[in-house]
Amino acid sequence: MSNDQLYELSNVGKCFAGPTEEVKVLTRVDLNVCRGESVAILGASGSGKSTLLHILGTLDTPSSGTVIFDGRHLNRLDDQERAKVRNRDIGFVFQFHHLLPEFNTLENVAMPGFIAGIGREKSLALAEEAVSQVGLAQRKDFKVTTLSGGERQRAAIARSILLKPKVLLADEPTGNLDEKTGRNIGDLLVSLNRDLGMTFVVVTHNVELAGAMRRRLELRSGELYAQQ
Repeated sequence: MSNDQLYELSNVGKCFAGPTEEVKVLTRVDLNVCRGESVAILGASGSGKSTLLHILGTLDTPSSGTVIFDGRHLNRLDDQERAKVRNRDIGFVFQFHHLLPEFNTLENVAMPGFIAGIGREKSLALAEEAVSQVGLAQRKDFKVTTLSGGERQRAAIARSILLKPKVLLADEPTGNLDEKTGRNIGDLLVSLNRDLGMTFVVVTHNVELAGAMRRRLELRSGELYAQQ
């Protein structure tokens, strides 16, 4: 694995137990992702896009094949080691923001720092920086229940970049937003990829968002294909 490669997946497969037989979701996935790259993964509903993203993010493990992330074989890590990688090195953005309603915006954004044990003061200082980067500084003291849908997604993105992870994994980040707000969130992701040099892997049905990524792949019949 070269120093430029952040991910290297080789012959990755994933099966789930079905009522009568195994269901194959991923069969022979090979994927290399370079540091600082932006990649869109498209495919029909049920094609396994989210499953692949979960494997990239250590939320799931493959049934076969190897997954190397930043020089480490994820398959060989135990649950505690995978959790540490997830917290420190991988940022997640989902279709639904998963913010905690009892906390304000800044506290929600600081949550990965609290979990990592870096202290409240430092976590909140990092959160101040992150909310500014996503254009949400003026709403930092507001309860998240008072934020608009687009603002909540901005808060979720700020949370995902708090600890300056090596990669941001986004699963349909504009899927729950109207067209204009979704376009603004897409523009924000593109600018963060450019300005922070952070690697982005985005699962999306949004053709416009996918077109803004440097590379587009399509998942069909359990395998990845380059999309022209």
